[in-house]
Amino acid sequence: MIALENERAIAIARAPTTEQARLGMEAAVDGGFRICEFTYGIPGAVDLVREFARRGGLTVGAGTVLTIDQARAAVDAGATFLVSPIVDETIIAEAARLGVPCLPGAATPTELVRAWRAGATVQKLFPAIQPDTVRAILAPLPFLRLVPTNGDLTNAAAHLAAGAVAVGFTRSLFDPESLARGDRNAIRERALALLAAIRAR
Repeated sequence: MIALENERAIAIARAPTTEQARLGMEAAVDGGFRICEFTYGIPGAVDLVREFARRGGLTVGAGTVLTIDQARAAVDAGATFLVSPIVDETIIAEAARLGVPCLPGAATPTELVRAWRAGATVQKLFPAIQPDTVRAILAPLPFLRLVPTNGDLTNAAAHLAAGAVAVGFTRSLFDPESLARGDRNAIRERALALLAAIRAR
């Protein structure tokens, strides 16, 4: 994903309602994020993919993709990348058939290499890990392209310094209380601060 190399940051929306997810992502985009991921746990996630994919200057994908039907629906709506919390070779293969990259979630070197061998050129580190683990994995496996998804102000720059290609931001960007209040400005301010940490690196 060329966009990952340029932006180094993904806004990963998880929210209990379509409206909260839309407001949160709009605030993140206002704050400078250009790679947007809507997870399938959001009601109307495919509609949000379609809506944001129509906007100029954004790279939009779908997350928590667990079935081929979900992969196809997301790409039909305009998703240009797919993310899964697991290594599922059928999803990776379907993404390739659809012409989009897949970022499967993996927690161990064995899982990461399995994803890479299946054709996933970028791998999501999931669940959360620390920057030292990124460095430790890449030492013997430098061909991997890792994206930790637990980014926050304390570790974002360290993840990149350790060799991560990009960092995903979820709760640290889309704080549930801010979403529930509809506090767009608070999310925008978080976006600005997180991207400043990335750019400082």
